[in-house]
Amino acid sequence: MQLLKDRILTDGQVETGGVLKVDGFLNHRIDVCLLEEIGKEFRRIFEGEGITKILTIEASGIAIAVETARFFRIPVVFAKKNQSINIAGDVFATKVESFTHGKTYDVVVSKKFLSPEDNILIIDDFLANGSALLGLVSLVRDSGASLAGAGIVIEKAFQSGGDIVRGLGVRVESLARILDMSGGEIVFAD
Repeated sequence: MQLLKDRILTDGQVETGGVLKVDGFLNHRIDVCLLEEIGKEFRRIFEGEGITKILTIEASGIAIAVETARFFRIPVVFAKKNQSINIAGDVFATKVESFTHGKTYDVVVSKKFLSPEDNILIIDDFLANGSALLGLVSLVRDSGASLAGAGIVIEKAFQSGGDIVRGLGVRVESLARILDMSGGEIVFAD
């Protein structure tokens, strides 16, 4: 998606440790016009898949998932990092390690929101080492739902996550795949 790639090159910042900051337009301050185009693109890519729900993880994936769901006209379910009193009853649970935060989270979704009748599209902002995506895939499989695939805004293709998840037979569609960020220069896959 050229619009996204241009925005990454213009406003993204490469920091030490393989971190790409896009907080000025994607996951802290949000450019809603760009987000709308991202949602439209995910709709185009996954059109005709019979998707019934979108699943994401809090917090950065929520806005992207909501905008995408608007074009599908379906609900969004987001996995919470840590069970709270707001989630009563049985849950699907997994552990997810955050590359950016260097923490491991217990991630939960109430069992009343995922069922074997669902066909799920996972949406997230980044794919790096794949822990968050693998955790969401695990939640979908535990629920008995079908998995249509995963829509990722930015994939760090120089890290192993995409290969690992695709190796499990999951369809992963990334709008911007970054091959390299060494030396502060961003190189896209296509």
